[in-house]
Amino acid sequence: MESGKSTLAAWLHRLDAEHLEQVLAARPDAVSPPEPRSVSELAERLQRPGSVALALPRLPLPALQAAEALAALSAPASRNVLADLLDATEDEAARGLEAALQTLSTHALVWPDSEGTLRMAAPLRQAWDTPLGLDQPLATLLKDTTSEELRRMLTALGVRPPGTKPQRLATLVEHHSDPARIAAVVARAPADARKLLERRAEPAHRPQAFVTFGGQSVPEPGARWALERGLLVQGRYSYGPVRMPAEVALALRGSGWHAPFDPTPPVTLLVPVTPAEVDSEASAAATAFAAHAASVLSVCATAPPARLKSGGVGARELARIGKAARCEEAVVRLTLEAAHGAGLMARDGDRFATTDAYDTWAESEPAERLPVLLRAWWALGLTPSQARDEDNKALPTLAGTPSCAGCLQARQGLLAAASRLPAGHGAKNTAELGPLTHWSRPLAEVLPQDTTPFATVIREAELLGVLARGALSPIGAALLADGTEELAAACHRLLPDATATARFGGDLTAVVTGTPAARLVTLLDSVADRETSGTASVWRFSPASVRRALDAGRSPDSIEADLAAVAAGPLPQPLSYLITDTARSHGRIRIASAACVIHGKEPALLTEIAAHRKLSKLGLRHLAPTVLVSRTPLEKTLAALRTEGYAPMAEAADGTVRVERPRSHRVTAPVPPPRRAVSRPSMPSRTTAAPEQAELTALAARLAGAPLGRPDADPHNGVPFSTDTEEIIAGYATQVSHADVRQLAHAVDDGTAVTIEYVSTTGSRTIRTISGLELDPPYLYAWCHLRDAERVFTLSRIHGVMPPT
Repeated sequence: MESGKSTLAAWLHRLDAEHLEQVLAARPDAVSPPEPRSVSELAERLQRPGSVALALPRLPLPALQAAEALAALSAPASRNVLADLLDATEDEAARGLEAALQTLSTHALVWPDSEGTLRMAAPLRQAWDTPLGLDQPLATLLKDTTSEELRRMLTALGVRPPGTKPQRLATLVEHHSDPARIAAVVARAPADARKLLERRAEPAHRPQAFVTFGGQSVPEPGARWALERGLLVQGRYSYGPVRMPAEVALALRGSGWHAPFDPTPPVTLLVPVTPAEVDSEASAAATAFAAHAASVLSVCATAPPARLKSGGVGARELARIGKAARCEEAVVRLTLEAAHGAGLMARDGDRFATTDAYDTWAESEPAERLPVLLRAWWALGLTPSQARDEDNKALPTLAGTPSCAGCLQARQGLLAAASRLPAGHGAKNTAELGPLTHWSRPLAEVLPQDTTPFATVIREAELLGVLARGALSPIGAALLADGTEELAAACHRLLPDATATARFGGDLTAVVTGTPAARLVTLLDSVADRETSGTASVWRFSPASVRRALDAGRSPDSIEADLAAVAAGPLPQPLSYLITDTARSHGRIRIASAACVIHGKEPALLTEIAAHRKLSKLGLRHLAPTVLVSRTPLEKTLAALRTEGYAPMAEAADGTVRVERPRSHRVTAPVPPPRRAVSRPSMPSRTTAAPEQAELTALAARLAGAPLGRPDADPHNGVPFSTDTEEIIAGYATQVSHADVRQLAHAVDDGTAVTIEYVSTTGSRTIRTISGLELDPPYLYAWCHLRDAERVFTLSRIHGVMPPT
């Protein structure tokens, strides 16, 4: 067991408030509500396996390499030993190692004890099955070996065995820890044993499956000689694979072998770019995306996309939305996922509809719309513009596709890589940012469809204006700094205000440069058909589009007046003539719903309709010179007449003109219902919200001034409970720490979601995110998001608690 001076809690207690704040900022999940009350509780949270798993993907390559080397050395280890293993004893490599260790300590994954020896969080060692291709150390592999077996190994080595088993094991470990002794023993080995040992010591070696006869394994040639001397180890009674202790493998690799260590980032070809050039390109891209996003969501508001039975939005719907919004499929995917993440869209039965929040968003300026989508994109655990499966679906979050931490880290790694470029320079080719991104986030996911590393993520960043001219734009810098105010300021500076006027041409078009205002879009969409959108949007007027506005109850005078109000100049005569001519023919005939009746003031026109060959299928016949009756329902009769070029008006049952306005479908964003509700609660956010900087500063000051307390402190050792719920849970959930008890009690009392590690009656371990918790000792009732149903959990079977991630 570690001494009190070597624990993580003791190291945290030695930090001042400034360095403690850096740790809290690097590990935000550890300070999620309720806040830790002492550094001992903070240390418990930081060493949760789930918390370490969240921190690991955020490490750059040198920090990961240093951590793997420490795991291979079976930390604790000295800095000098680690530097020798990584060949980082001089100059730039030594500075790189120091920076890597600083990164690891900032994340509270590796820390120096009071004597300067490097310690490692226990869950971090478990991240590698065979770090550097090395197995467990000799002492671990031989812990179940008998004293007599140890005596025989020492005798075979020519070492006089001590009297007790611990002494014999310590003597054997000491012998094998000297590379010179190992080399001397192997030099005297038979040829087949020497070849076997050298092959097994190679970093790329992977043990092959062993063959058993009668339940025992057949060792490779030369293995018996090595087994007799502890150079290889096998399980009791010759069961299990033959394994090589880490000390032996390192000794056989020789003093010239070093673990891989890349302290410097890969070289990127650069070109000079000015801030003005970056701003100009970022502004154009961001403006275009804001306009496209508004078009995509406007289409979805009018005609909500259908949901596939397997979940998500299918390729046909993506194509329909893209065609209507006049933008490429990647932009449609990106917009849909970001809008869903921002709460602008939600599932509504078999469709995905816009929410009430969309109406507010649509009425705002482009510089206010874009940050909403940018923050959602930044937090997405997937790559939205990339098809996720063979069905080519979008909205994989709703389709059940799990969130991918590697995708999230790819996005963050890309921006971190771009931020490393020298000021006034950008990458000559954005594809060259891929290797630099891998160096910044080596655990980030590289999509198999990408022809170059991270090509899809780079393309998304360019579409959003996050990257421009191969450099990080002000928008990207604000995202990387996680600054809400900075992001808003950058968007307001780069994005122009929405355009409230249009230029009308004699060719019956309306052109709007920049992002059109919401009211202008609504007006033009109602009376014209959109042809293009982006940095400039074009609408075209036609008899059909004008008739659509007349069908919605508009008068020709009001249409012309509204268009004149938004025109940059006088309305062209062709447009006025189109409106007047369409209005003149509109409503010359009327259709009633009496299954159905067609009537008008011109007998000749009704006679023409009745004799029309293509309308014969309607079953028309004269009731009077100005009245026809149809066997076809009103809606189909109305559509057929319009197809043939007529302009009928529909009547309500009371004889008044029926106004045809398109309905905007809205859905209320889902919220978790109370316990035992029929409907399903919404899935909690997949990213832990980072605390505000002021909150971290205050918490760091409180923890830095608080007493250390006992490392194993719990309520039964004198720490008071904050609530009755904590006391009740602590009495039943005996498998979790005090920090986990507080986290679970907070979720019960505040109605928040939480993630638990649960062991079922069969002994299987699962990770469940649960919400709507209700305590009924010894049970916990909650909605399980894994099973999409209410479940009952036994408190004593909960083995870990984490905030939802």
